Amino acid sequence: QLQLVESGGGLVQPGGSLRLSCAASGFSLERYAIGWFRQAPGKEREGVVCTTSNGGSTKYADSVKDRFTISRDNAKNTVYLQMNSLKSEDTAVYYCEADNYWYCSGSVKVRGQGTQVTVSS
Repeated sequence: QLQLVESGGGLVQPGGSLRLSCAASGFSLERYAIGWFRQAPGKEREGVVCTTSNGGSTKYADSVKDRFTISRDNAKNTVYLQMNSLKSEDTAVYYCEADNYWYCSGSVKVRGQGTQVTVSS
C-alpha cells in the first residue's frame, strides 16, 4: 500500500521554526517529484514547493521563498520541509504529495493526510 505520513506540525509563535516530515511507505520517494501544499480555513489549496526527483529543480511559492526549504533523506525515504520565520499567514494544514513522474507534473501518485501548523502568539 502506497502511503505518505506527515508529522511535525504544531503551535509555534510568529518568527519561530518548525520542521515537517513526510515519510513514505510502499514505494521509493527518490524516484518521484515531491510537493508540499497547504490549505487554510476558507482558502483554496496553495502549492508551497515542488522539487524534482533528483532535486535539480525546485520551485517555491513567492510567499515562502527564502523562509522554507525542502530536503530529502533517501535512506529514510523521507522528505522534510524546514519552515523558518513563520508568520500567522502560514497557518494551515500542510500536505505532502508524491507525483507520478520525476518532474512536477501535478499528477498525484499519493497524498498524505496532512499536519496542522498554527502560528500564533
